[in-house]
Amino acid sequence: MVTIRRATGADAAALAELAEATFRLATPAHTTDQAVAEFLRDVLAESNFAGFLADPDRVILVAEEDGALQGYTMLVFGDPTDADARAAIRIRPTVELSKCYLREETHGRGVAAPLMAATLDAARERGAAGSWLGVNQENGRAIRFYEKNGFVKVGVKRFLVGGQYEDDFVLERAL
Repeated sequence: MVTIRRATGADAAALAELAEATFRLATPAHTTDQAVAEFLRDVLAESNFAGFLADPDRVILVAEEDGALQGYTMLVFGDPTDADARAAIRIRPTVELSKCYLREETHGRGVAAPLMAATLDAARERGAAGSWLGVNQENGRAIRFYEKNGFVKVGVKRFLVGGQYEDDFVLERAL
C-alpha cells in the first residue's frame, strides 16, 4: 500500500536516489546523458535535497511503499523567480509545483493522483490561491496528467539542462 507523507531531513539521500531514477523520464530524447548527470549532480544531489528540506518556503511530499520512495513532489512558495513564468501566471498568491516525479514502474498504478491531491492540499493549507509549473513541451504524458488535474497552459518559459535551454509550457490552476 502506498502512503503519502511530508518528507523529512532523513529522506535526503533517498530523494536523491529517487531523482536519479526519475529525472531522465521527464527529459526530451535529445538530452544527453552528460547533461542529465550534470543536472543530477548540481541540482538534485543529496546536499541539494537537504537544503530543500530545511527551506521553510518548500514542502516535499513523498509516496512511499514498503519503506521505499516511489515518487515525490516539491512545492516552492512565493512569486516565481523566472520572469517568463512570473508574467504568465494570473493567480496569486501562488506556489510552484517544482517537482513531480514517479518511478517508471509505478506509472498507471494509481500513485500519481493521490500524490497530486495531497500536494495541492498542502499548497492550499499554506494559503496559495493558485499553483503553476513548467513542463517540457515534448513531455506529452506529463502534460496530459497535469491537464487532467486542472492545469491549463498560460505561457512558455525556458529551462536550462546541461548548458542547453529547453522549451517549457507554463501551466496553472486555481486551488
